[in-house]
Amino acid sequence: MSRRLFILLVILMSLSLMGIIFVQGYWIKTAVEDKEEQFSTSISQVLNSVSDKLEGREIRDYFNRFLMLRDSVGELKESNLREFFFVEKDRNSNETFIYSHGILEEDYGISSTFFDNNNTDTTTIKNYTSKRTTQIFKEEYGIDGKVYSPVERIEKIGGFSALEKAQFEDVFKEAAQRVPIHKRVTSQEIELLIQQELNDRGINLNFEYGIYSKGLATRVRSSNFKELDISRYKTPLFTDNDGNSNYDLLVSFPEKKKFLISSIIEMAILSVVFTLIILVAYSSALYQLIKQKQISEIKTDFINNMTHEFKTPIATINLALDSLKNPKAFQDSDLVKRYLQMIRDENKRMHAQVENVLRISKLEKNQLDISKDKVDIHDIIEEAIAHVELMVENRGGYIKTHLDASRSEILGNDFHLTNILVNIMDNANKYSPETPEINVYTEIVKNSIIIKITDNGAGMSKAVLKRIFEKFYRESTGNIHNIKGHGLGLAYVKSIVEDHQGEVYAESEKDKGSTFFVKLPLI
Repeated sequence: MSRRLFILLVILMSLSLMGIIFVQGYWIKTAVEDKEEQFSTSISQVLNSVSDKLEGREIRDYFNRFLMLRDSVGELKESNLREFFFVEKDRNSNETFIYSHGILEEDYGISSTFFDNNNTDTTTIKNYTSKRTTQIFKEEYGIDGKVYSPVERIEKIGGFSALEKAQFEDVFKEAAQRVPIHKRVTSQEIELLIQQELNDRGINLNFEYGIYSKGLATRVRSSNFKELDISRYKTPLFTDNDGNSNYDLLVSFPEKKKFLISSIIEMAILSVVFTLIILVAYSSALYQLIKQKQISEIKTDFINNMTHEFKTPIATINLALDSLKNPKAFQDSDLVKRYLQMIRDENKRMHAQVENVLRISKLEKNQLDISKDKVDIHDIIEEAIAHVELMVENRGGYIKTHLDASRSEILGNDFHLTNILVNIMDNANKYSPETPEINVYTEIVKNSIIIKITDNGAGMSKAVLKRIFEKFYRESTGNIHNIKGHGLGLAYVKSIVEDHQGEVYAESEKDKGSTFFVKLPLI
């Protein structure tokens, strides 16, 4: 995959993920706003219903007071009856229609001071009863001549007309305007009505309320009501016939936000969970893509290094073979032996590199059979030093041992343990720009022996130190062939040590050398 295509895929995936997160956030925000709008509509209906019930209850109270006063007066002071008749005859059906409307005026002597405290007014309240009758008679002829047989009679008694009722209510409303609000309604009544209306609409939520007159608080309010609460709702109370009112009923819900969120919390949690799953999956996929790209680059470097390292021995072998073809070479047996030894050494070198690659592959697949016996780690250290000491001395350096561990017997494989120590010491030699100075220490920590190998080499940065045990990884120095290797040595070291139930780690600073630690359990 090209770098440009990889970047394009990452950008498209990132934009898609951000789009999903934006849509989920927008959905949650819209859902909360819709719930809030529904809540506001329901509360408006609640307050309007409470206001209508309070006004209706007050009017009924005035009617009851009027009836009680009228009943307590006793007999009528005066009574007048006026009745009107209208007669119509239908010749086709021989039916006669008689319409009558009578108005009974009753004076009980109730003073108009029922509405106010002005005792100088001597006007009295009178009761009017309306009686409306519709009768239908059919004209027939019998033995005695013409007779009228009643067919239907409809009679309506009582009640005011709509206009009369409106006039009567207007009188009571005007009178009630002068009564203090705390005498017209109580806090208990308001609380009971609001609670009942909320329950009817399935809203189980605490509330605070208060009645204000022209922006000023009245006595009718709950104990915790806050005037400046931003979550309050308002409706006019006790309006007159012109729709005006001196009072407003205000209700607030301190836990409104929690109530609204709780109504969509389940869907919101599911949405967030699925979004997080997508985010984790995306991050993992992106991480794997980047890691695979790095592995691809490392493998490319590995192939280049292997090709470079195979070219040198192959070229050496070809030169040796060409030299052996010369007839003069056969006359010098020492020269023939020298060329043959060169071919053998270069062949071993290539074989060792192939074996190293195959060994790592088998370790990853758990196919490498490592038998373990009782061995002395000090003896293995000495054997490993013998393999690299000559190369170090050729550069004018040295390897010193400080084997202070009182116990050194472990359960391990001497061949592989020797190889891992050779790898570490060989790296210390190769990566030392000056004369190599290598020290090997051993010490006991609890039930383990720790092998410490220090050098005065180029050292490593923290970024490199984190990855040195990765397969195929090599620090880039501008020319990947300046130090021979293919990034498998320390990966092999880590695999062998872990197979021995041990651990390996390193400490290093740039230009200050490195220290490798190999910790193995003692018998």
